[in-house]
Amino acid sequence: MVKIIRKIININEDLCTGCGSCIPGCPEQAIQLVETARGMKARIVKDIYCDGLGACLGACPEGAIVIEERDAEPYNDDATIKRIQDIAPEMLELHRKHIAEHAEELAAMQSSSSHECGVCPASQVLQWTDKAVKSETPIFTQSELRQWPVQLQLIPPSAPFLKNADLIFVADCVPFAYPALHQDLLRKKAVIVCCPKLDDTSTYTSKIAQIIKTAKPKSIQIIHMTVACCFGLKLLVEDAVAQSGLKIPIEEVIISIKGDKNVVNISG
Repeated sequence: MVKIIRKIININEDLCTGCGSCIPGCPEQAIQLVETARGMKARIVKDIYCDGLGACLGACPEGAIVIEERDAEPYNDDATIKRIQDIAPEMLELHRKHIAEHAEELAAMQSSSSHECGVCPASQVLQWTDKAVKSETPIFTQSELRQWPVQLQLIPPSAPFLKNADLIFVADCVPFAYPALHQDLLRKKAVIVCCPKLDDTSTYTSKIAQIIKTAKPKSIQIIHMTVACCFGLKLLVEDAVAQSGLKIPIEEVIISIKGDKNVVNISG
């Protein structure tokens, strides 16, 4: 698993008394008590469960928990939700509320996180050779785009092509990594293009929430790259849907830099 330099909690075991107060104080249920030679101590279950926002800091009566920046696996909200469902389903609503309230902050943290070598994963220079034999004859396909503009900053919430549409939010790099985008994902859909890494995302949530309230789309797909900073798009859109107060089916499509596709159902 690739590691990035990001914010994550650190528990000082010299100060920890093993009281367990931090566990209900963590909406992600990322902390557990373990038996050590010095008695019960609190520890992170896995890095992927800790979002680094520090909701648990005030829950520790000894001040044993601090936020630090270090090499850690990226936070994984899907894995976190599965863990909560398995061990503490009563905490699920608290977790969802926590993530919604801090979506922009978490997206910003992920966007600014660094790779272990000091290079952001989104800007890490890579090159590969496709060994498959391909025809030299170019293959032309028909565009499935049925609207203009496509950039989030340029689309008015009242745009007629958004009304009652199947809406897709596409990260900027996706069309280059996934050449089948038009035929596989874009057909008969309204598209909004944006980048959680390079754009100023401070107005994203309110703009998307306004679009959703006005257009009332039938469904939403969030299509982004597999690099960590790109997952911010998912958080921003989910937060906007929560702000809109509407129940809309959401599906996440994750594209690897080599064009592999993974579909995740977020809500039905």
